[in-house]
Amino acid sequence: MSITDSVNPLKVQLADIKHTLTGFMNGPVSESLRNKGLSYRLIYGIELTRLMSLAAEMPHEQKLAWALWNEDIRECRLLALLLMPHEGFTTDEASLLIEQMRFAEEAQVAVMHLFVHLTEASSAAFAWMADERDMFQLCGFLLLGRLLLQHPELSPRDEAEFLDQAEVSLQSANLHVRKAAQSALLRFSEAGLRQQRLSDSLFNRVLRSKKALSEELQDSSEANEK
Repeated sequence: MSITDSVNPLKVQLADIKHTLTGFMNGPVSESLRNKGLSYRLIYGIELTRLMSLAAEMPHEQKLAWALWNEDIRECRLLALLLMPHEGFTTDEASLLIEQMRFAEEAQVAVMHLFVHLTEASSAAFAWMADERDMFQLCGFLLLGRLLLQHPELSPRDEAEFLDQAEVSLQSANLHVRKAAQSALLRFSEAGLRQQRLSDSLFNRVLRSKKALSEELQDSSEANEK
């Protein structure tokens, strides 16, 4: 066996990609991202548009994508989501990615560039919205928001389920989930006057509920001080 035969092609690909990323490293952006709470082992500080341009020149192979995903490097994990082939990618694989996600940016990139191409994207969005885990809820609302851009009308059953989930998630303790639910609801409201009225009514109920809770907490606090 020759030396070249013993070389692992996948490791060579990973090394080449990391070398390429090093050339675009941005120290100030990297530091800024760390200050915002991103805790990867390594952050090159490369903007998403640049990563998209780099991904366009790289092979879209499943093994390479999963290998990049397993690196504790921000840019490698985002590239993994950009390079994962759409064909044959399953909802189960998407769920595995979500289970391993650590930051909202990963969810946003995954939904926009990968999950939206799932054959069962709509079913996945509703299943994830109903999940108790924040990252699943985030991906669910982000995905449904993207799907509503393509098909703004929901069936009566889906509409009722979406509104129920949105009302709960608008009061979530997770800021990213709240914002995603709000964004999806705004997309829903753009479908027509009826949808707009349903959205406005839901927003008003949530606001009243938050106000009532705030007043209840204030009354409780005052009672404890007496």
